[in-house]
Amino acid sequence: MDFDFALILVILTFIAALGWAYDRVVLAGPRKARLAAAQQSGGELPAATLEQLSKENGVVDLCRSLFPVLLVVLILRSFIVEPFQIPSGSMKPTLKIGDFILVNKWHYGFRLPVIGTKVIPVNTPSRGDVVVFKYPKDPSVNYIKRVVGLPGDRVTYQDKTVYINGQPQTQVLLEQMPPQNPQLLLMDETLGDVKHQIYRDVAPPRRPAEWVVPEGQYFVMGDNRDNSNDSRFWGFVPDELLVGKAFAVWMHWQGFFTLPDFSDVRTIH
Repeated sequence: MDFDFALILVILTFIAALGWAYDRVVLAGPRKARLAAAQQSGGELPAATLEQLSKENGVVDLCRSLFPVLLVVLILRSFIVEPFQIPSGSMKPTLKIGDFILVNKWHYGFRLPVIGTKVIPVNTPSRGDVVVFKYPKDPSVNYIKRVVGLPGDRVTYQDKTVYINGQPQTQVLLEQMPPQNPQLLLMDETLGDVKHQIYRDVAPPRRPAEWVVPEGQYFVMGDNRDNSNDSRFWGFVPDELLVGKAFAVWMHWQGFFTLPDFSDVRTIH
């Protein structure tokens, strides 16, 4: 990701607001005065003359027209809900490449646009939440993973099973793919109170590892367990990098040469 859309939106809204304010404070009064003076001079003015007298500066008029639209988009995107597209398979089978999701921006607190400072606390992430966050190694990039470890938890990953404070999180085999000579396993996993599906491959497990989650940070993993770049490799997600909670898939679009598909609209568990 080579640009910050939130920053661009804030800048455009600010510029449009300046244009709108300049029109209201500086230009609108003289414009109305000229029009009133012309109308009082006697006689009915031609339509072309009226149009010329009431004509607004083109750039200022554009700013005045765009400001309310940009302001609504900024408020919706910054504080209420934001759309994202899934670019990788790290969250399969829960989320597929090309899924378009909606993220609740206020679920974990109201944050200022761009800088991300939390101004009103609301909730904290729960185990099993699917969250969007800024990648700690490069905050210009958004990642999506599932919350596994909460502050203070001891997370162990052994034999492809998650242990939270010494307690194994239940996994139940649903399907082997393909049935003959399987390479991939579809599992039901329960993290705390949240049941969801994960993929595991049949390769031998890595060496067991354990982490203790610091205060104010979270341990996250992808549902595609053997094909996910997550906290097992780069560490924890600080609270200030949280963007929001993913709650719905509203469209799937595989690529430019395919049609958008609305047949799989669903909530995210």
